[in-house]
Amino acid sequence: MHQAEDHSALLKLSSALLYAGSSFLITVLNKTVLTSFRFPSYLCVGIGQMITTVVVLYAAKKSKVVQFQDFDRSVLFKMFPLPLLYVGNHVTGLASTKKLSLPMFTVLRKFAILMTMILEVYILRKTFPKRLVYSVVTIVFGAVVAASSDLAFDVQGYTFILLNDAFTAASGVYTKQKLDTEGLGKYGVLYYNALIILIPTILASAFTGDLHEAVAFEDWADVSFTFCFLLSCIMGFVLMYSIVLCSYYNSALTTSVVGAIKNVAVAYVGIFVGGDYLFSWTNFLGLSICMSGGLVYSYLTFNSTSSAGKTEEAQELKS
Repeated sequence: MHQAEDHSALLKLSSALLYAGSSFLITVLNKTVLTSFRFPSYLCVGIGQMITTVVVLYAAKKSKVVQFQDFDRSVLFKMFPLPLLYVGNHVTGLASTKKLSLPMFTVLRKFAILMTMILEVYILRKTFPKRLVYSVVTIVFGAVVAASSDLAFDVQGYTFILLNDAFTAASGVYTKQKLDTEGLGKYGVLYYNALIILIPTILASAFTGDLHEAVAFEDWADVSFTFCFLLSCIMGFVLMYSIVLCSYYNSALTTSVVGAIKNVAVAYVGIFVGGDYLFSWTNFLGLSICMSGGLVYSYLTFNSTSSAGKTEEAQELKS
C-alpha cells in the first residue's frame, strides 16, 4: 500500500510540473507569434492547436496506443458544457495575451484561482482547510497589489482576462467532473473537446475575416515564424493534455495554483524579455506576494500527500 501511495505522490507532482513547464513555454510562444511577429489572428493560433490535438489523438487511437469510445450522439451529452467553456477560455486567453503585457496578463490570471475554489465548493461539493484558503487569498491579494501599479491600463484587455479567468475556472472544474464519465477518460475528453469546437471556430474565424488575414500573412515564408507557429500548435496539445493530467491526479484548484506559480515566473522573465513591461516596486512586491502564497499552497498540498503515505505505512506496521 505504501508503494502505491508513493507512486501516487510522484504522479501528482510530475503531472503538476509538466503542466507548469508546458504552460510557461506556450505563453512565451503565443506572445512571440502574436506580438513579436505581429500575426493578426489569435483565433487561427487556437485552430492550429485544436487540429494538432485531433490529429495526434486520432492517430494514437487508430494505432491502439490510447482508447476511448467511438463518436455517437451520447458523446455530445457527456461532454456538455465543456466545449463551450473551452472555446470561451481559448479565445479570451489568446485575445488577452495580445492586448496585455506578459506581467499584467499573469497577474490578472490569479483571479481564476479564487473562482475555481468557489466553483469546486458549489459544483464538486469540496471543502478546503483554512490554511489552503488563506494561501489562495494571499495569491489574489498579491495580484491586486501588483495590478494597482499598472500604468498601461487597457479596458478591453482587462475585460478579456477577467472573462478568461471565469472560463478557466469553470472549464477546470467541469473537466475534473467529466474525467470520471464512462467511455471518455482523459483522452476522450481531450479529443472530443477539440473535435466538437473545431468546425464552429473555423467558421467564426472565416466569418470575422480572421482566416483571410491569417492566410494573407506575409511571413509564412519566414522559417523562424513558421517554426514558432508550428511549435505553438504542438505545445497547445501538450498543454491541454497536461491540464487534464494535472486535474486527474490532483484537483482543478491545484492545477489553477500551479498555473499561477508558473505565471509569476513568466512575469519575472517579462521584466527582462518582451520590452512591454513598465517596472515598479509595487508591481514587483505584488508578484512576490503571489509567489509566496503559491509556494505555501504547493507545500501544503504535496506535503499532505506524502504525509498520508507515511501515516498509512505506520498503520500497516502496527496491524
